[in-house]
Amino acid sequence: MSLVNFSGQNVVEFTITGFDHLPYHKLMGTVILLAYCLALLGSTTNICVISTDRRLHRPMYLLICNLALVDIMFSTGASTTMISVLLAGDKTISYHSCLSRVYIYHLGDITECLALSLMALDRTVAISEPLRYATILTNQRVFLLIVLSWLLGICLMGMLVSIADQLPYCQPVIKYIFCDYAAIIRAACVDPEPYWLLSSTGALWLLGGQFPLILLSYGKLVFTVLRLPSTEKGGRTFRTVISHFIPVVCYYAPKLVSVLLTRVGVTLNLTERNALLIISTLLPPLINPTVYCLQSKEIRGTVLRVLRRNLL
Repeated sequence: MSLVNFSGQNVVEFTITGFDHLPYHKLMGTVILLAYCLALLGSTTNICVISTDRRLHRPMYLLICNLALVDIMFSTGASTTMISVLLAGDKTISYHSCLSRVYIYHLGDITECLALSLMALDRTVAISEPLRYATILTNQRVFLLIVLSWLLGICLMGMLVSIADQLPYCQPVIKYIFCDYAAIIRAACVDPEPYWLLSSTGALWLLGGQFPLILLSYGKLVFTVLRLPSTEKGGRTFRTVISHFIPVVCYYAPKLVSVLLTRVGVTLNLTERNALLIISTLLPPLINPTVYCLQSKEIRGTVLRVLRRNLL
């Protein structure tokens, strides 16, 4: 068939084959389903608590609420496909459904990075400029920053999916575990190298741009905390910094491992790449709600009051 006359619209569905060579599909699917449900429960709890308690309508909690929403989208874009393949045994996904999940997954990925950057900015201002915090970061400004981060992600991911939608597909088989940009580009009947430019630029921006800025922000926070007197307040502030840095580590660690291994000449096989994909997709949405619920006295207190009312 001529590639000139064969376009992506001729592909009715893709087949996900990334799990075919792995044993214990049901067990793996159950673990992923459990992790996904816990992530949904934690993120939804944070959103409900923050949105219904007017005392929490403050910049830091608006950012936590935004991160929870991003976590739901990020995990949903990948987990639903993996659960369907492993537990329902349905390895096929329609062409347009696959593209939509590519969009959702990568939009969640980039907005997760931007959400973590905004939270680092919030804590930097709160600890470095405590007296000016309320005037520098108002609810309106934080809301505007959140909207801008979403608009940036929506535009960039729109370009990415538009590129994928214009490609010809001669083998509608995805050798990975869910629909993402790299997987469908490799399924196209083209040389994939020219199509990595936009995604590589985005990855470089996330790892080489946003990540160093976040590290510098938390480095400044640690330096500021170490200069404080050895008081209980200083200890609480340091614990806050550490708790906010945990989600950053969970998000960036799998990406950095993949990049660093590639740089030192280690070639990851398909199973190892898929394992990193699963970790990078499930770990942040699972850890983030727990960290912020336990770290925030207000959220923790509200959750405990609701539980007591319902259990007593």
